Amino acid sequence: MTTNCDSGRHDLHDVYAAQCPCREVLDLLANKWSALAIGAMEEGPQRFGVLQRRLQGVSPKVLTQTLRRLEESGFVDRTVYPAVPPHVEYELTALGRSVSEPLGQLRGWVETHLDEIGPAAGAV
Repeated sequence: MTTNCDSGRHDLHDVYAAQCPCREVLDLLANKWSALAIGAMEEGPQRFGVLQRRLQGVSPKVLTQTLRRLEESGFVDRTVYPAVPPHVEYELTALGRSVSEPLGQLRGWVETHLDEIGPAAGAV
């Protein structure tokens, strides 16, 4: 399915087209850390340390990069509160909340069907 591009950057939104910017967004959202970070923020604003503990196995560097990409793309807002040390919270924007539902369905599907999937998918 293709949709006309209202931004004027190109003619159609077609994720299958090699040069379509849709691919960059798909790459961001299909990344496991992005999908998990968005899910972790569904309940409201989260501090970096809380997100890092919730997303077991993510390094501080990768989490920082993920949150920056999500913020730059408009899925997450970052708020810095004046304190010592600075208090920073990350929160889903309206756009982030709108994508959290389909990503949540995907996460749920994976948990439900993991035992039906071949062993290579479950390898860590």
